[in-house]
Amino acid sequence: MTERQKDRPWLMRTYAGHSTAEASNELYRRNLAKGQTGLSVAFDLPTQTGYDSDHVLARGEVGRVGVPVAHLGDMRRLFQDIPLEQMNTSMTINATAMWLLALYQVVAEEQGADITKLQGTTQNDIVKEYLSRGTHVFPPGPSLRLTTDMIAYTVSHLPKWNPINICSYHLQEAGATPVQEIAYAMSTAIAVLDAVRDSGQVPQERMGDVVGRISFFVNAGVRFVEEMCKMRAFGRIWDRITRERYGIENPKHRRFRYGVQVNSLGLTEAQPENNVQRIVLEMLAVTLSKDARARAVQLPAWNEALGLPRPWDQQWSLRIQQVLAHESDLLEYEDLFEGSKVVEAKVDELVEAAFAEIDRIQEMGGAMAAVESGYLKSQLVASHAERRARIESGEEKIIGVNAFEGTEPNPLTADLDTAIQTVDPAVEARVIASLRNWRDTRYQPPFNHPRPCKALEKLKEAARGTGNLMEATLECARAGATTGEWAGALREVFGEFRAPTGVSSAPVAVTAEEGSALSEVRRTVELTAKEMGVGKLRFLVGKPGLDGHSNGAEQIAVRARDAGFEVVYQGIRLTPEQIVDAALAEDVHAVGLSILSGSHAQLVPDVLERLRVAGATDIPVIAGGIIPNGDAEELRAAGVAAVFTPKDFDITGIIGRIVDEIRKANKLDPLEVPA
Repeated sequence: MTERQKDRPWLMRTYAGHSTAEASNELYRRNLAKGQTGLSVAFDLPTQTGYDSDHVLARGEVGRVGVPVAHLGDMRRLFQDIPLEQMNTSMTINATAMWLLALYQVVAEEQGADITKLQGTTQNDIVKEYLSRGTHVFPPGPSLRLTTDMIAYTVSHLPKWNPINICSYHLQEAGATPVQEIAYAMSTAIAVLDAVRDSGQVPQERMGDVVGRISFFVNAGVRFVEEMCKMRAFGRIWDRITRERYGIENPKHRRFRYGVQVNSLGLTEAQPENNVQRIVLEMLAVTLSKDARARAVQLPAWNEALGLPRPWDQQWSLRIQQVLAHESDLLEYEDLFEGSKVVEAKVDELVEAAFAEIDRIQEMGGAMAAVESGYLKSQLVASHAERRARIESGEEKIIGVNAFEGTEPNPLTADLDTAIQTVDPAVEARVIASLRNWRDTRYQPPFNHPRPCKALEKLKEAARGTGNLMEATLECARAGATTGEWAGALREVFGEFRAPTGVSSAPVAVTAEEGSALSEVRRTVELTAKEMGVGKLRFLVGKPGLDGHSNGAEQIAVRARDAGFEVVYQGIRLTPEQIVDAALAEDVHAVGLSILSGSHAQLVPDVLERLRVAGATDIPVIAGGIIPNGDAEELRAAGVAAVFTPKDFDITGIIGRIVDEIRKANKLDPLEVPA
């Protein structure tokens, strides 16, 4: 038998970074030694949203969901002893992408690298930040300018770099159907390519180079046949748009290049061992089909719904990829699905529906206009609400959550405190001390940076004009400016943006028919309001800190509204002080706090203390998010009325519990629940 020519495996990455640049550097070097073939850098929320670690909004968030990078010194430490010229580095960074790329380039220059050989990707997709992930800073117009400037700069100076990674991953997490995921990602790509073409920075004959460097980052859910068809549809649509709209003739430039993180949203806190097979099935969706195979894959860890994965958990996810690539015969065959009637029919259906939605968005003025009008966000909130309703009714089954819930004791989580990695609370103080030391000493040996105020003034001057902002940003990096100083200078010129929440316009997802769970909760809401002598119960949903994952908060807000509450929801990124001020001004009867980033231990007690000082201890506080058991006990001991985590999937039941807590806080008798 002749030896078959095997395909090269995809790039294998682990999304990693936490606590400090030094600790993350050690983790990267360890992962590379285990056979990982690319780096994928997770930054913490202050870095992603353009704040220094000592900003009031950064409290409790430093080093939690990624690594803090405040200046050139941090970037040097992050990549110490890692030759950047030989790396393929992906950076999940959006609003501050230009700044982080500038720091990366300067470190590479200091290493003596030829910057034209630098390979990697900056995510740099701001549209999905407005819709789902919440790390936007500037309004859509200036944000698109930053992206355009980066693309124009990299085409000329870093030709192997992917300056944007259009990211539909988080759209699926926010509720997008496969059609919405394709249509919104492609509409973003059209907005970006139109902006680059119209900026005059790239001549028409080089637009092929621009298109050829645009990559995508997608989500793969557990419905792996549909997901595989989605990837084929993505490729077909991209080929047609780039050829027809932009006149790109070279098929190599038109190729749909994508990386994948398989779906973390579908990972469950209940029976978390089931997450391993979910991850494997999701990986198959993007690897089985040769013609639509991912260029890079990163897998979440089995315990991500519980907290921060440990190095061993990440190693397990890397080994899952290696077994498929090196032990199986997958890479020895041509495309397995070519000629399949079933697959072709599904792909055709997805292509047709996605183009219809793309056309609808273009009629509105494109992706940016559809963000500002709130259309895209309200569509996602509605899709997500429909999915949650299917799970609650049992129509959509999730093993271990709403089906086959009985379980043997789980040895993997017998000691929950050691089943996840925890970030030492002292890390934040050390990072802040290091940052302040940098600010005090950056002008002195051994750094001898020029004073950054001149560079920052030049940046503001460039921002007020129309020139490319990358050179001014590189100058700020070389001058030792900090992340907060760079973003602060641009905030002065561009202003900030509060994205539409999509809550008020979301349609009713669960009907309150007589005898249904929601109708019973509506009855208790009305009776309680009557007994308290108020027209309506008022409920404030708050997102303290920098965690922008607002899906859960939005679903609670929508269901509370449908249950008869008057809901106060002001969106993301609020300080505890702002939340308490709003609770008092709106005279609310309960406060719900949603945090997924791990900052609950600091921010929730702060809200409780501020309510106590204001004499408002009769307002029950409810917390929700990824909150380990031990932390939940501490929050309850501190005075939190109830704690909900991802295993609590019955949203109507949660609203019922909130009414119970309002009754308890106001010393009303429990209501009889009908049998």
